[in-house]
Amino acid sequence: MAEQLRTSNSTTLSDFIWKNAEDLWGDFKHTEFARIILPLLLLRRLECVLEPTQAAVIAHYQQEKDSGIDLDLVLPHIAGFSFYNTSQYTLATLGTTDTRANLEDYIRHFSPNVRVIFEEFGFANTLVKLDKANLLYRVVKNFAGIDLHPDVVSERVMSNVYEHLIRKFGASVNEKAGEFMTPSDVVRFVTKLVLHNDEAIFTQKGVIRTIYDTACGIGGFLSDAIKQIKEFNPHAKIVPFGQELDPETHAMAMISMLIQGFETDNIKQGSTLSNDQLQGKRFHYGLANPPFGFKWEKDQKAVNKERVELGFAGRFGAGLPRISDGSMLFLQTLVSKMEAPEHGGGRVGIVLSGSPLFNGSAGSGESEIRRWLLEQDFVEAIFSLPNDMFFNTGIGTYVWLLSNKKTPERQGKVQLINLSNTWTAMRKSEGSKRRYLSDEQIDDSLREYDAFTESTLSKIFDSTAFGYRRITVERPYRFMFDGDQDLIDQLTDDKGFNQWDEDLRTAVLTSLNHLAETCRDSHHQILNRDDFRKALLDGCAELIDVTKIKAPQLKLIEKMVRKPSEDADICYDKQGKPEPDADLRDAENVPLLEDVNAYFQREVLPHVPDAWIDETKCDEKDGKVGIVGYEINFNRYFYQYTPPRALHDIDADLKASEARIAAMLAEVAE
Repeated sequence: MAEQLRTSNSTTLSDFIWKNAEDLWGDFKHTEFARIILPLLLLRRLECVLEPTQAAVIAHYQQEKDSGIDLDLVLPHIAGFSFYNTSQYTLATLGTTDTRANLEDYIRHFSPNVRVIFEEFGFANTLVKLDKANLLYRVVKNFAGIDLHPDVVSERVMSNVYEHLIRKFGASVNEKAGEFMTPSDVVRFVTKLVLHNDEAIFTQKGVIRTIYDTACGIGGFLSDAIKQIKEFNPHAKIVPFGQELDPETHAMAMISMLIQGFETDNIKQGSTLSNDQLQGKRFHYGLANPPFGFKWEKDQKAVNKERVELGFAGRFGAGLPRISDGSMLFLQTLVSKMEAPEHGGGRVGIVLSGSPLFNGSAGSGESEIRRWLLEQDFVEAIFSLPNDMFFNTGIGTYVWLLSNKKTPERQGKVQLINLSNTWTAMRKSEGSKRRYLSDEQIDDSLREYDAFTESTLSKIFDSTAFGYRRITVERPYRFMFDGDQDLIDQLTDDKGFNQWDEDLRTAVLTSLNHLAETCRDSHHQILNRDDFRKALLDGCAELIDVTKIKAPQLKLIEKMVRKPSEDADICYDKQGKPEPDADLRDAENVPLLEDVNAYFQREVLPHVPDAWIDETKCDEKDGKVGIVGYEINFNRYFYQYTPPRALHDIDADLKASEARIAAMLAEVAE
């Protein structure tokens, strides 16, 4: 079996493990399989890693256990890792009797940093259930036969196994199994993108680099970054950091870091948004694929508090997105934790859906976040990925590359690269994932980025090119009354109107009906609001004291019975200025660097000569007319016009179709 696993890929290995889960059918629900299979998989992985030095560790432990020496400081050096086990047991020697007690003893003899991982899985309860079902020994024996040493199964393959198993377990109950992982090809692409500009740095002696994943899942991004840096310089000092919400996923990430020789203290468990356990720290590289469409209402109170109390000294000074999608909160977290330029600077790669590119109008939280990122010149490049790249969604996704150490030629610029048609079909689909980026396609994409030139795939813009001023365009309020009975009936049914005094309602309706009848009989229209008000009040005066009719009530009457008309007179306020018509109010997005008045004269006035700009609506930050907004309409920049087919070609196709239909009907008739 070990030889088979040496030559197998991650899918074959996970299929083998899945077959072992067949022993669980009947006694356990398939929703419980992950809690059983994954901890055992990790336990066997640890056992294989420690096997070469296990005898030496046990011998030293037996010799010094009563000496008073702190063995937690000594035994990791003998084991060759930051963890160890001093038990005489292995999975293969637990025995058919007292299996559970022996296995519990085995786990207790791990170092504390490993024991906490199995506590996160709630593995003790799992062992009780397996034991009661008389399945514990059989399942443990199955796993004892798998060789999972890193020389046999690499960390990348192991990560793929975790992903494959989680997808299978999730698919069986229609859960979002892919929310804890990023496909390996996407991980490889984003990691290469973030790291490759620093290849020369990695070859320097004594170099130290920190890596951070704000939603680290099972640690795929961290593991790939470590591997790539080690390829540049095996002696480079790397310090990985991460935080993950789900306890079991966090446990897998910690196992991955332990096996690679890293401390687990830097891999935190909890909500990154409301309980940032790496507060105040900065990192050279940030990598993340936060969950798409993540609702952050549970974190809202803490996030709002941080924004109010810390502003830009915290993470969310730029703004807050809508509750239904918190991905831009993770984006701000990564940017806020970039290492300062004077200490080497930071680079960030994050996978996002299309929403953060354009959701939210000028002045909204999303727009203000984009504004801050672009005006601070953090955004270096954005890549569109093909659809069907992820396990749990087929939507289009984007990779944002951000940095606070742009090269001189990139300063003030943003590069957009369209990879939507760059993909390779998978031989076998996995969930929604039907496409992937091959190594060659990844390298070609990096060369496109490095070239920093315009092409069919690459467009380069000034950062301000995505900005605009949203101006409010007003048109004058004009009043016309022609006696339309439907409008009077609409007033009669209005809730606010029916709360008025009955005498007042009667007087108003009597006067209105009289005016309406006069207008209809004479085919006359009242085109001046003051004339309408005078006629209305004169009619009411015969029944009530017209001073009882207040201004808000007059406005309601006018709103309900009025018709807009270009022939009617403009209505003016007390200052002699035209009143704006809310129904005709419009907005224009003026490119940020263009003069607002020049744009208005050219684009608006030729079509609506009576329009004007509402100059009271100004941007809070710069005080100028118009609310500043930013959006990146990616598809617009890569749209290629396809002319419609010639009419004679379409006509020929229609005639051919008619001929085929006629022939089919003729056959039926025969």
